[in-house]
Amino acid sequence: MHAQPHHPILESGYWLVLGLLGVSYLLCATQTSLNPNPIALLYQLFTVAATLWVAEVKTSARRAGWLALAVTGLATVVVHLAGLEGRLLDIVLSATSMVAYLVAPMAIVAHEFRKVTVDVQTLLGAIAAYVMVGMFFTFVYNLISLTTPTPLFGEASHDSLTSQLFFSFTTLTTTGYGNLVPDAPLVQTVAISEAITGQLFLVIAVAKFVSGWQPQPR
Repeated sequence: MHAQPHHPILESGYWLVLGLLGVSYLLCATQTSLNPNPIALLYQLFTVAATLWVAEVKTSARRAGWLALAVTGLATVVVHLAGLEGRLLDIVLSATSMVAYLVAPMAIVAHEFRKVTVDVQTLLGAIAAYVMVGMFFTFVYNLISLTTPTPLFGEASHDSLTSQLFFSFTTLTTTGYGNLVPDAPLVQTVAISEAITGQLFLVIAVAKFVSGWQPQPR
């Protein structure tokens, strides 16, 4: 009696990455202040660590990444338990999240371009990387907001991690509802860069997926 073949989605670790990303997104979406949550950061670091494993990063690089994430995570726990707070801490947490969401999609893209065949795993990886790009720009906006006196979206709009997350993904997908408009030249430049990145990512990802698609054997 032959064993039933596994579904291609279940054979890929990217389903795990996408699940972790979904929770990470929700944690950011519930933060109605500018200050990043240390617990959310720990979860994000765990998501990045899982991504490095799934993306089959070289052992030496993966261990170095895990070590850096572990040290940062331990420091975050100590800070949280000690009840420390302040603008400098918020900046460090925001910058750490930004770097984490920069490294993770780069690892995914490198992994997918090393593969000869394109399949469902490639699609899952592309989706995960695309979402992480949106998360990366979210923390770019957050870091700018924490380090500059000018409100990100002007005096009339409430600035929070939630609004920055919303603005990031509407910019990445070029949806552009127009309810949040960047008020400073620096933020406008970052928004333009994100919109271009989002479109280039989709064009390249779709081109690779269509040109190299090979259905899984039954």
